[in-house]
Order: sequence, then C-alpha cells, then structure tokens
Amino acid sequence: MANTAREKEVVKRVNVDTVKSNLMRPSLTAYFAVQIPLPTNNGAETEVAKKLREVLDTSKQEKLNLLCTDSSLPGSQLTTMEITNDRTGVTEKHAYRRMFDDRVDFTFYVDADNYLPIRFFETWMKAIMNEGSEATNKSYHYRPTYPDEYTADQGLKILKFERDYKQVLTYEFFRSFPLSISSMPVSYSGNDLLKCTVSMSYIRYIQSGPTNVGGFFGDNKESLLSNPNKNPFSFDPIRQGTQILNNGINDLFNSFSNIG
Repeated sequence: MANTAREKEVVKRVNVDTVKSNLMRPSLTAYFAVQIPLPTNNGAETEVAKKLREVLDTSKQEKLNLLCTDSSLPGSQLTTMEITNDRTGVTEKHAYRRMFDDRVDFTFYVDADNYLPIRFFETWMKAIMNEGSEATNKSYHYRPTYPDEYTADQGLKILKFERDYKQVLTYEFFRSFPLSISSMPVSYSGNDLLKCTVSMSYIRYIQSGPTNVGGFFGDNKESLLSNPNKNPFSFDPIRQGTQILNNGINDLFNSFSNIG
C-alpha cells in the first residue's frame, strides 16, 4: 500500500495550463551578454592593462562587449576515485576534485572603424610576451611577463537572460587571459562578415543566480523611494527591462528633476 501511494504521488494527471507553464517557456540561446575585463593584480590595473587602455577607452569597452556574437556556457566535471573495500560486492565512486574546462571561446564581430576585437586581444597577447619594436629583429626572443601582470583576477563574465530581461544567470571566470586568437579567413569569393574568435584561459568559474535584473533602476529604486522630497515617480516591481525603458523613462527623468 505504501508503494502504491508513492506511485500515485509521482504519476498524476495534470491540466494543459500546468503543462504550458512548465514546458512552453524554454530558455533561448540568443539572449546573453559578456563582460571583458582588464588585467588586475589585487584589484589594481597592471602595466598590461595600461597598454590596453591605449586601445580601449570606456566607451569602446562597452562596444567590445556588444560585439560578442557567440560564446558558450562553461562545463566542468568531478574527478572520482573508486572504493571497492567498504561494502562487499559494491564499487563506489568518491569525488575528490572538480575539473574545469581549460578555456572558453568568444567570437566577436570585427568593426570596420577600428578593428577593435583584433587590436584589443593582439595588444593583450603582445604585452604578455613583452613584444616591442625590437620584435622585428630576426634574432628577437620572447621574454614573457609575470602572470600576475597579465591575468584578470576576476571580471570576465557571461550573463544569460531571457527576452523579458527579468532575471539573469551569471558565470564569472577567475585568473583569465587570452590563450589564442583563431585564424580569420579573408577571400575574394564572397563578402562575409569578419569575425574574431578568442580562447580565454581561466582556472575556475563560479555560477550564480538567477537574480533579478537591477541595473540603474534596481540600484537606485530604494534611494528614490526614501527621498524626503516625495518624488512622484511610481515604482512597479513588475515593470523591468524593456518596459522600464519604453514606458517609464519620462517619469524617471521627471523624478530626478524634482529631486534636484
């Protein structure tokens, strides 16, 4: 009787609305964003980062993030050891280490104005190997810099969200740097979009979320609500993402003018 009761709990009739709510809203691959960091050492930008700043200012860093057209959510696995002596006739596996993929790939559209992705990652890799003007000498030899100078302690992120922009799943990578730049074919046979694929090395990642999308609105909502001037901006926790941008932007500007 007990087993029959459990089976009834597992096998039960569901209505169409329940099926739709659970199955008819799958996650779509086209909604994601990336954040490309600069090398840091204990939170401070390094000499390598300063060289990258010559290629990349604040506005162009956002442009570089937006140019990313393709990436992949990382994978990992547990390394195990077999235990055969604890129980007669039983072989168990005990986990003792988590193994991460050795790289994550990012593909960028190449802009025709500055060839930004190519120049950025080429500059990063040149700085890793201390390449200078003397690199044109046929007898030149490479002298790589110390890893703390060219790795980004953290900040490399892949953000996965959906078309309603209500919540985001975050993957953050630690101790990252560009490992390789793939070849980019060019040809007279056709006019295709030029893309730059970069493999980034990292030691591990942390997955967090999903969390509610905050951004500018989420970060400033509480401070606006508690303002003693009683600004008239009406906050609705359901209205986020594109709805805020499309329907509430005028109210937002009006609230800030009243605060001032």
